[in-house]
Amino acid sequence: MTLPAHDTRVTYPAGSLAERATVLHVQPAGEGLVAVVTDVTAFHPVDAAWPDQPADAGAIILADGTQLPIRDAVVAASDGTALHLGADVPVRKGTEGWAFLVAHLVDAGSAIAEGDEVEITAEATARRALSAGHTACHAASLALNLALEGRWSKPARTDALGRPDFDGIAIASSRIEPNGSLDRYRLNKSLRRAGFDVAGLADELGALGETISATVGEWVAAGSPVRIDRDGDGLTDRRYWVAELPGGAASIACGGTHVGSLAELGRVEVALELVDDGGTPVLEMRTRTGA
Repeated sequence: MTLPAHDTRVTYPAGSLAERATVLHVQPAGEGLVAVVTDVTAFHPVDAAWPDQPADAGAIILADGTQLPIRDAVVAASDGTALHLGADVPVRKGTEGWAFLVAHLVDAGSAIAEGDEVEITAEATARRALSAGHTACHAASLALNLALEGRWSKPARTDALGRPDFDGIAIASSRIEPNGSLDRYRLNKSLRRAGFDVAGLADELGALGETISATVGEWVAAGSPVRIDRDGDGLTDRRYWVAELPGGAASIACGGTHVGSLAELGRVEVALELVDDGGTPVLEMRTRTGA
């Protein structure tokens, strides 16, 4: 068994939806699936370390035209002796001596083998919906930081626009959805000790949601362009979401996919809610777009 020694080359950051590829490795993946690793892919996988954006939908097309539906795609890793999939990857992404790979999961028994020349395709409508949701999520996070700026009584690390980074400091989880997102922020003791004031927040959620929506709406109306800057084409090469906002360019490290302009989002609505998580208050921000 030969395992890839280099990271998968990925083209989805540039917006690609299809890529000719060579199959490098095939192995059982449990639950009636096999994992297929190729040298290059246009298919966005889910990363177990931060599973915010789901995998693309699509297929592997064999040389004879047979289409193998891709049931899921996950980040995998190999040290040359074994391939570890998804949550079973034992090291941090980018660890020296390991190759980080995109594993496409297809039905067991599929007629695919190492050395096959295939085409990997991602479904355009599903990709665009997730890309719109992810772009809206980043824009809303910056607008959230702006709306909450006055609640900090101590200096805090700043975001891409130079404001206290509530999103980066308090975030517990993020889930990208078609044309939307759900972010959860823990309002715990450490956040309050850092200088964030939670007093009266529950009474202001409606107004805050309207303020955030209005801010994002201004950026949408300005047609702010969005691009992905990247250090390279390998799976673990650093990538950055960059938006040219009216107040300046904002750059956020991100491995997901995005639309090319905030104008593509249409109307963006942001709603906030306070919930309880085992005694800790959690602020939920739900974003919806008209894309």
